[in-house]
Amino acid sequence: MKKHFLSVIMIICGVIAGIIISSALFAFTGFSVFGGVRKEPSPSAEMSNAGLTSLAYSILDSIKKSDYAALSKEVHPEFGVVFSPCATITLTTNRYFRPEQIAAFSGDTTVYVWGVRNGSGEPIEMTPADYFAKFVFDKDYTAASVVGVNHIVKSGNALENITDVFQNAQFVDFHINSAEKDPTGDLSWSSLRLGFEEYEGRLWLTVIVHSTWTE
Repeated sequence: MKKHFLSVIMIICGVIAGIIISSALFAFTGFSVFGGVRKEPSPSAEMSNAGLTSLAYSILDSIKKSDYAALSKEVHPEFGVVFSPCATITLTTNRYFRPEQIAAFSGDTTVYVWGVRNGSGEPIEMTPADYFAKFVFDKDYTAASVVGVNHIVKSGNALENITDVFQNAQFVDFHINSAEKDPTGDLSWSSLRLGFEEYEGRLWLTVIVHSTWTE
């Protein structure tokens, strides 16, 4: 009986400690993650479709020019930005960077683990420059065939969960259709999605998602 009582006490203490740590983390960062879901203190600021698209194109232009200093100024100052190499965002494995880290990308030759490859589960180990070339600006998305605002233009063979993980986010989907004479049968399309959340009265970049059929 005594051992059972002590076990119950230890479990209660562990739960209380967990709550205290989680509360401290929330107070420090302004965000928390529950079951792989991003929780914001308040809903995102509303922005017209034209305004959101204009913001996204401006960021896309910085990415195209490899202007990481300009890109960093749009990144969420508290949360940073998550990079997802496929449509399925996994906060426990996908890499995220703070604004000051993004600003230093032009001279950063560190090999980071950005996540895992869909299917094989192998780690994606790349420098920032290599990752951007493969999983961000692999095509010129400024010339996107279709642009979706808070709408996924096309889905591949991976779970689409941007609205589940970033429940208060707004996003723009830059989609490039497959080549007209695609030997794979319309499987060479790709999308780049930029997601935004509100902080201190404006929208900030919090997620960059790359989506294709064969991920």
